[in-house]
Amino acid sequence: MHVTIEHAETAIRAARDKAAELGTQMCIAVVDSGGNLKAFYRMDGAWVGSIDIAQKKAKTAVFFGMMTGQIGQLSQPGGPLYGIEHSNEGLITFPGGIPIVDADGEMSGAIGVSGSTVENDHAVAEAGAKAIGNTELPAHPWRT
Repeated sequence: MHVTIEHAETAIRAARDKAAELGTQMCIAVVDSGGNLKAFYRMDGAWVGSIDIAQKKAKTAVFFGMMTGQIGQLSQPGGPLYGIEHSNEGLITFPGGIPIVDADGEMSGAIGVSGSTVENDHAVAEAGAKAIGNTELPAHPWRT
């Protein structure tokens, strides 16, 4: 399955609802399994700089099949992925990007959120992702 526009709109609605509950203004991006933008929403008052960050968080999550916060942990100095944020025309390696996994365990896309603390960004992204799928890929030998 792939992320349809209906899925993307459902994820964005759920993410917007969570952002409103938290009292934040967010930029929310949903990408397909190839990292291509499927849908985007900028809440009134959300930072302009968060437009790019939200999209890059979604791309980072789908490119590597893991949450951006996990990549951030692995990309610290001395870590196995140190410097990875400089690849792929720039990645974001702090929380707020989450893979979207379908019922068959296949990654169908990802969501990226930016506009508040990384904790809020993650909570809003998680609400969006869980509205249309799972957030963890099944175990695989090449995943860390």
